[in-house]
Amino acid sequence: MHETRTAAWSAEQLEDRLRALAAARYHDRHPFNRRMHEGELSREELRRWVANRFYYQCNIPVKDAHILAKLPLPAQRRSWLRRIQDHDGRTEGDGGLERWLHLGEAVGLDREELLSHEHLLPGVRLAVDGYVNFCRNGTVLEAVASSLTELCAPSIMLTRLETFPRHYPWIDAAGLSYFRSRVPQGRRDGGEALAWVKEWAATREQQQCALAALSFKCDVLWSLLDVVALRSAPR
Repeated sequence: MHETRTAAWSAEQLEDRLRALAAARYHDRHPFNRRMHEGELSREELRRWVANRFYYQCNIPVKDAHILAKLPLPAQRRSWLRRIQDHDGRTEGDGGLERWLHLGEAVGLDREELLSHEHLLPGVRLAVDGYVNFCRNGTVLEAVASSLTELCAPSIMLTRLETFPRHYPWIDAAGLSYFRSRVPQGRRDGGEALAWVKEWAATREQQQCALAALSFKCDVLWSLLDVVALRSAPR
């Protein structure tokens, strides 16, 4: 008997599934983020989140370097390199990491506290390192598909730009520049990665791999908040 293979979805059907998965699983639905956006976090909880999320921020260019090394075409590598430059900056004192340090200072953390990761929780390290290893060891399709949480990033950044000044007026507005910069970056990067995944995932098996990779990335972001929220809960 001949093996029957399940037909691939169309590119549009795959996009619909990817967008639906991201919307349903993205960490904007996490109770900790909901509390954040509703103004229910204490100063201590916000500082704990900023300090722990900084470890994730530091590893974004690391995972992007692993993805960069997998891309087969010069044009693709040139384009992905821009993501590393967005976070690391093109010059000293520029880029997303520097803007996150400004956020840390705005919520009352010392820059050296952030850079030393002295407040890093073990579960956050485990989740973030797991994501870096996923991008290091996975296929280029899986690694790029895992970045598709970018499709939801502009929305959560806009929510923070709206709610932080209202609920946390003690935070210097200049410290919110990271959220502002991520709105256009997320739209650009999410659209680019989505186009590549739709092109590369030609079989149902490849399409399922792309969905699984995006699901894994959602788990990473959710797990990070689980750890921070658990530490913040009354004992």
